Amino acid sequence: MKCKRCGETAAVKLPSHHAGFCPECFERFFRKQVETAIRRHGMILPGEKVLVAVSGGKDSLALLRVLSDLGHDVAGLHVHLGIPDSSDPVCERTEAYCRENGFALHVLRLAEVGLAIPEVKDAVRRPICSVCGKIKRHYFNRFAYENGYAALATGHNLDDEVARLFANVLRWDAAYLGGQGPMLPAEGRFVRKIKPLYRLTEFETAAYCFLKSIDHWKAACPYSGGASFTGHKRLFADLEDRSPGQKTAFYEGFLAKGKSHFAGVGEENRPVLQPCERCGYPSSSTVCGVCRIRALVEKAGE
Repeated sequence: MKCKRCGETAAVKLPSHHAGFCPECFERFFRKQVETAIRRHGMILPGEKVLVAVSGGKDSLALLRVLSDLGHDVAGLHVHLGIPDSSDPVCERTEAYCRENGFALHVLRLAEVGLAIPEVKDAVRRPICSVCGKIKRHYFNRFAYENGYAALATGHNLDDEVARLFANVLRWDAAYLGGQGPMLPAEGRFVRKIKPLYRLTEFETAAYCFLKSIDHWKAACPYSGGASFTGHKRLFADLEDRSPGQKTAFYEGFLAKGKSHFAGVGEENRPVLQPCERCGYPSSSTVCGVCRIRALVEKAGE
């Protein structure tokens, strides 16, 4: 197969785009998709500092690399979860990659703030993935806000966004459908949230990492078994194999034709946010969810 752009031998085949690309042209394609996402949704303004949520996986490291290559002022934040035999090697691999490639990386260790995930798992009677996600979102936003970053960028790709959209449609969760999209504007102490990889699939980010020699962590989190999004992704992967382009059509179609119908749904029942009396960050109650989780961990440890 020949490269669609230059005619050389293709290294990456993309049926959804009816194209194949050589390594150099695939990188151009990848960067163009990210540039388009940023431009269409006004994700990053000139001169703004961007914090990238870096897990150590392919998507977050690819995002850090491509935003830097596009000239944006970026730094990464890695949240060390405190999971035995997992968090240390992930963190070490991530730190090594950033050090070798000149990327600024900050590390927040949850054990140091009383929220190591194994202890949280023992103390909280809820699915640990959702609790872990709440804690990470809190600290990513908190670090960005307190250190002058205009936007927090996450490595959510097209597969992630399609799975989330599908889950919300299955539940007809109108409030979530009204808020779903690749950018969430800043509000108070919440910085702008952006997803510059939303036009690219997991396969495409994996190919980018391979061609750019990005040494990312490949093993799944030991606590992630049974996540419903994994099944949704398999369904769409099968659909994409039989009918290339359906992921993009589904998601872009929702943004263009569906999202506006859910805008404002549930606003009348939206809780009034107030500063958490313990950490000062926005909460729908006097004490925010993360501070309540910490209190449960402290109680369990007594």
